Amino acid sequence: MSTSPRSLTRPGRSSRKPGLQRDRAGPAARGRVGVAVVAGRGRARRRVTLLLLALLASAPLASHSGAPVTIVARERLDGAAFDGATPTRASHRLVLGAVVLEATGWTRDEVLDGLGAMAGLLAQCGIRLDAVDLLTVDAPAHLDLHTPSSRRLAAALDPPRPTLYFVRDTRQQPAFDAEAVGRGNSRTRPEMRDSVWVTRAAPDLPIVLAHELVHVLANSGEHVALPGNLMREASDPRHTQLTGAQCAAMLETGTGHGLLIPTE
Repeated sequence: MSTSPRSLTRPGRSSRKPGLQRDRAGPAARGRVGVAVVAGRGRARRRVTLLLLALLASAPLASHSGAPVTIVARERLDGAAFDGATPTRASHRLVLGAVVLEATGWTRDEVLDGLGAMAGLLAQCGIRLDAVDLLTVDAPAHLDLHTPSSRRLAAALDPPRPTLYFVRDTRQQPAFDAEAVGRGNSRTRPEMRDSVWVTRAAPDLPIVLAHELVHVLANSGEHVALPGNLMREASDPRHTQLTGAQCAAMLETGTGHGLLIPTE
């Protein structure tokens, strides 16, 4: 592969590298950015059915740093319950891991809304969201994306892959609102392979999730300039389309890496 999975940028911001670079004013100053969720979906997603729900506090897991990582809740969510998640003819199934860190500002409802709308975007390639293993985690020492800390968090949890992590902020430089970690850019951080890290400042959540997952599933950092394409470098609710070639690359590579499951 020629490029590694990387991150998304938004209109109105410039950077010398792909992705959104932000000032270092800190999470509080950037709190007004917020998350945009597709209108009209918030309450409907609360009808999501649970195949397995275990709302219990577990014993803290041992991270390599000694900082506690506690699974507060585990849920197995049936992907068919997400509106728009099931394409008419699905050729591949996707099982996701999702980790929501407490004290980051993320809520369960926001995450479910974003996942449902994201699944609708991936359905154009024949991908069906089959299930989501959702973990709510108390890990005060791991609230932000930062490679040393995030490696320890991922190793302690070891959720299904690909995995979406919903974090507070980033300490990476350059700073991006969302970052994809695929095979090509995980050689020095293998615990984070096949994952997407989304900060609380990320806009257009379904677009960001789908965009970064395409990077991971296709194992490519490529951006395009096609009008309306999901893989444009800038995040925009109007950027929703994928070409046949983009879908084919994602299906072939994602299947080869064990991240997508053929339906036949």
